[in-house]
Amino acid sequence: MQLEFIGPFQIIIGVLVRFWPVWLGLAIVLGASFFYRKQLGLYGHLFDSGVGIAGVAICFFWLFTAIFSSTIAPFDPLAQIPVMKDALPGAVAPDGAGVYLFGGDKLSRDVFSRMVFGSQIVLIIAPAATAFALMVGITLGLPAGYYGGRVDTILSFLANLVLAFPVILLFYLLVTPGIMDTPIPYGLAGLFFLFPIIFFATLFYTRYKNRPERLYPLMAITLIVGGWIYAGLVFDADPLGIVHIDPNQLNIFVAVVFASSPGVFRIVRGLVMDIKTRDYVAAAQTRGETPWYIMLWEILPNARGPLIVDACLRIGYTTILLGTLGYFGLGLAPESPDWGTAIKDASRLLRSFIHPALPPTIALMSFVLGLNLLADALREQSMKD
Repeated sequence: MQLEFIGPFQIIIGVLVRFWPVWLGLAIVLGASFFYRKQLGLYGHLFDSGVGIAGVAICFFWLFTAIFSSTIAPFDPLAQIPVMKDALPGAVAPDGAGVYLFGGDKLSRDVFSRMVFGSQIVLIIAPAATAFALMVGITLGLPAGYYGGRVDTILSFLANLVLAFPVILLFYLLVTPGIMDTPIPYGLAGLFFLFPIIFFATLFYTRYKNRPERLYPLMAITLIVGGWIYAGLVFDADPLGIVHIDPNQLNIFVAVVFASSPGVFRIVRGLVMDIKTRDYVAAAQTRGETPWYIMLWEILPNARGPLIVDACLRIGYTTILLGTLGYFGLGLAPESPDWGTAIKDASRLLRSFIHPALPPTIALMSFVLGLNLLADALREQSMKD
């Protein structure tokens, strides 16, 4: 069957038009953020420099892309139209189904739609896994740096034990397909997903232990919501069917948390060892505050700058790692539209104009670039503070 094609200019216009929800969202959010930047604290200060504006714009671009994927993408990422196999960019699908703006892959799927839907996977796994790694690292790093001695020795030894493994080898061992037949991923998930519950329960208790009218509702919310999410993620037993994670995604999630939390632990430990010598910490000790109150309400808020910067960089590292794992066919399902798998599927094709591996590659690169720019702007702002 002879395919019809649209020209390069029409492809560019078509791509820009498909992203109309993103442009609208960026205009509203960036415009409002710039106008009210003086009232938005640290986030507002990002708009004082071009680097910060660029970083925020790129990150919001991919966030809105993930949110409006079903509107932006003209095709289902798994849909196959046989005549569109290895189609060149701008190929018009038969029967008026639409246009393969970036062409088709070897399985006749739309490259543009797969790139768009791939943003959902990245923006769910990378930030969420980084957040859990921060919870684990902070919860263990605070007592290690504050107490020192035997506590520090034991926790530092465990962290160094994980850091001693080569990262790629560690991930290969944790995401190989056969590992899901063992209790290792679910055991690690059951351990790691407890840390946010422990963290927030301790946070609220130390703050409001003498104010039961505030403590009890907050503790109830923490235990109910935390237990609900914990049951859904670890046991896939959410009675409402809302909280769910596929086994392949759980595998990668656990691997990222396991490999990243020791690095967060070392950063937190070093910050605590420095901050605990400050006068306001001594004043809190003089008032008779408990160690965990001092760690969570005196030391941790003053360590937030470096931790926010590290979180941005760590999300970028995780994004690159997801792409690497997808390229080698590890972790996610083979039909997944994640950017790494899309690059792998297109890597053996040779054609002109727009290579099918180019869109997911540029997407991955631009998102990581945005996170790095955001981290640079936050680092500059933290130095000013």
